[in-house]
Amino acid sequence: MSRSPLVTVVMPLYNSAATVRESLESVLAQTYTNLEILVVNDGSTDDGVAICQGYEDSRLRIVHQGNRGLAGARNTGIRQARGEFLGFLDSDDLWLPTKVERHVAHLQSRPEVGVSFSRSSFIDEASRPIGIHQMPKLRDITPEVVFCRNPIGNGSAVVIRRDVFAAIRFSANLYGEVEDFYFDDSFRQSEDIECWLRIALQTQWRIEGIPEALTLYRISDGGLSANLMKQYASWERVLIKTEATHPDFIAQWGSRARAYQLRYLARRATRQRDGALAVRLLHRSLATDWRVLLEEPRRTLITLVAAYLLLVLPEGPYRWLEGRMLRSTGASQKRRMQGELGR
Repeated sequence: MSRSPLVTVVMPLYNSAATVRESLESVLAQTYTNLEILVVNDGSTDDGVAICQGYEDSRLRIVHQGNRGLAGARNTGIRQARGEFLGFLDSDDLWLPTKVERHVAHLQSRPEVGVSFSRSSFIDEASRPIGIHQMPKLRDITPEVVFCRNPIGNGSAVVIRRDVFAAIRFSANLYGEVEDFYFDDSFRQSEDIECWLRIALQTQWRIEGIPEALTLYRISDGGLSANLMKQYASWERVLIKTEATHPDFIAQWGSRARAYQLRYLARRATRQRDGALAVRLLHRSLATDWRVLLEEPRRTLITLVAAYLLLVLPEGPYRWLEGRMLRSTGASQKRRMQGELGR
């Protein structure tokens, strides 16, 4: 293996003119420079493509296609990639400058690892840090960990060996000709977890994280509650698809994973200020599999308290309490990361 292997960065682009400049510049600023940057224009109708065309960098290439969704744009990037490793960055997220360098070092030092991911820090719509991080399990990641807790967290967190995609490739005729697929184009949501779960169940490659928060993941307080239920329906499709190929796995872990997913959506509902939906989702989560309370009592109870307080408190006091909780959580997470990095 080359000590400086080519890394392909795949950036799907669909109507992200407001954020794509900052995202692309975070790739161009990487300390690791042996990059191929593929911006996949997935049928954009805004100025995002023109913004990308304004950069003169020999590593950057723009690929055009009709709209296929996030999975379809990533698949196009994978088909055209020349790199030994592939990283994915959504056009509203950001990478810290050392991200690619750290993942290349991780993959080179751990040849059994096929999927390297980092922790992520949350930013708001104006790219301001919210102060909290995704703090998942980093080692000993089994298929049930992927299914129940999705430690990777988001599609912008990973750098993956090309050989991993070769191991999960399948062919289909979805657009008038037979093509190779890696992510499942039929999913417009939950395409990440569906792919990670296939890797965990169907290959021998390990999935492993590094402790730094090297991805800045953008979240929004906006959105509609109906979108949360649409996301849940998409996640249920992942369960149904996996059950067809791994029925024993779903029989053992399906209810637990469903409960965790419902709890996750309840947290999303609290961010959208829909306390009634958050409470319903949490009750449904605990009724589906109460072991989520035993396995993660603090996180489950915090979500439950937040949902009920959202129902009874005026917005001002609720935001004050929420801010204190976020600061406390962020400080605790920062201490934990500093401790791990100091080992």
